[in-house]
Amino acid sequence: MKIPMQITLRNVDHSDALEAHIREKAKKLENFFEHIVSCRVVVEMPHNHKHQGKAFNVRLDIGVPGREIVVNRDRHEDVYVALRDAFDAVRRQLEDYVQRMRGETKTHQPEFIGEVVRLFPDDGCGFILRADGDELYFHRDNVVSPAFNQLNVGDEVKFVEELAAEGPQAKRLSVGRHHVPQ
Repeated sequence: MKIPMQITLRNVDHSDALEAHIREKAKKLENFFEHIVSCRVVVEMPHNHKHQGKAFNVRLDIGVPGREIVVNRDRHEDVYVALRDAFDAVRRQLEDYVQRMRGETKTHQPEFIGEVVRLFPDDGCGFILRADGDELYFHRDNVVSPAFNQLNVGDEVKFVEELAAEGPQAKRLSVGRHHVPQ
């Protein structure tokens, strides 16, 4: 890292092992993005009522060119778990930052509108009629909202289409009036 790390421990006993663990986790972030310009880590244990036990909070402030990535992870009983979760979250945000810098954007599958035309409650599946007249199979596990057992024949649904071993299927179904893109 171009700027030294700043580690702050509040209401936490200083430990060389803990500090070494934090430095090791921060060093690994450079594998995802080597131009990190600052790294501030705050580990604290807020004062709690006597009956609540110990809980650690971790805050990470990672400076990168043109941006600061901030992650807070609250209320973990194990400081190492709190640090792991915080560094995992900041790693994911760094990966997203690098993708945006490279011009790589996540693409989303196109959504379609259809109508439920057949339901098989005992089998947990059904069929949707697409606008082009083709029917697509769907399974109860692919119904997002409402639950499968609340679907009715004639319901308008929004869905994405994915190719499965058996052919195209409807995934991520949701019921309601949906705007059809022009």
